[in-house]
Amino acid sequence: MIELLAPAGNLETLETALYFGADAVYMAGKQYGLRAFADNFTEDGLRRAVQVTHAQGKKLYITVNSVLWNRDLTELAPYLRYLAEIGVDAVIATDPAVLQLISKFRIPLSIHISTQANTTNYLSASFWHERGASRIVLSREVSLAEIAEMRQKVPGDLELEAFVHGSMCIAHSGRCLLSSVLTGRSGNRGACAQPCRWEYYLYEKGYEGQYFPVMEDNQGTYIMNSRDLMMIEHIPELAEAGITSFKIEGRMKSAYYVASVVHAYRRAIDKYESDPQGYRFDKSLKDELVKSASRGFTTGFYFGNPHQEGQDTQRTVDPRAYTFTGKVISVPRSGVLEVEQRNKFSIGETLEVLSPYFENASFTVQFIYDMNGTEQESAPHPQQHVR
Repeated sequence: MIELLAPAGNLETLETALYFGADAVYMAGKQYGLRAFADNFTEDGLRRAVQVTHAQGKKLYITVNSVLWNRDLTELAPYLRYLAEIGVDAVIATDPAVLQLISKFRIPLSIHISTQANTTNYLSASFWHERGASRIVLSREVSLAEIAEMRQKVPGDLELEAFVHGSMCIAHSGRCLLSSVLTGRSGNRGACAQPCRWEYYLYEKGYEGQYFPVMEDNQGTYIMNSRDLMMIEHIPELAEAGITSFKIEGRMKSAYYVASVVHAYRRAIDKYESDPQGYRFDKSLKDELVKSASRGFTTGFYFGNPHQEGQDTQRTVDPRAYTFTGKVISVPRSGVLEVEQRNKFSIGETLEVLSPYFENASFTVQFIYDMNGTEQESAPHPQQHVR
């Protein structure tokens, strides 16, 4: 069985991921994760997240994958004990200190080795397995052929997980110092400022104030900006290579992003698993992913080094034909929705429904009332509740 693993930066995205069909969710507490600017979860929040996830028969993994210093170790063992106590299914770790403490204190936690550990070969994978790891989150830089070879040469009970969708880091396995050097915010401590997404210019000494764009074949100047990974057209190849957990990137992303990506991959995986021999890709799933995109797409390193194909040298993206307008809160009566507004919409506009229970559904807005019953021509206010 293929596991669809989704990101959650807060409770809303957690619930969204589960609702749209994720088998498991990964998130972070307030410390030791690599997304310091996500909302993340307090200890009480983590307990609640475990309860919500397990109530649906799904799994929950916690990232403990930041670079650890001496000062970080004092609270690490108590934190790991707490994660075990509340029933977390696994921790995602990079630093051997996490494995040592789990072993030393016999903390009942499964261990997944983070992509930050840069595992690119079967000997490294076996090394981690011998030290207690049950799963390897593979480096983004390995190809499908290399993964297939690893699958053949690692222990049978060692699971392989790989990213299939989302943002790509310009540095090898995310090991980047740009943010730390330029802004003092370390990407290896969860505080990356993403300077690889910035626009850069050159200037010649003695001619300060005269800036020259760094050009690439007249395409633009965003020379370090990577396209986003998208492998939804290649579900069979991923499965046949031996990947058992398909991971979506995006703990900083919105609930809409999580909904649309999980929804598309859920449908593709289910269709493949129901009939692997007769599987045919549904192009509408790719179209759905494009609606939530902010950059172009690439297949990453799965079919070899992407070179120019993997870069997105222009900051601008195609104008979006779709806008996320609202989240349905409830259906108080037939034909009426209570909606939390996310972008302005008006009477007469056609809205598309994104739901695991409806396919290609849409409707035209016939009326809008605020919660006091006052009619409105539109819903212009952020997060306003309307019917």
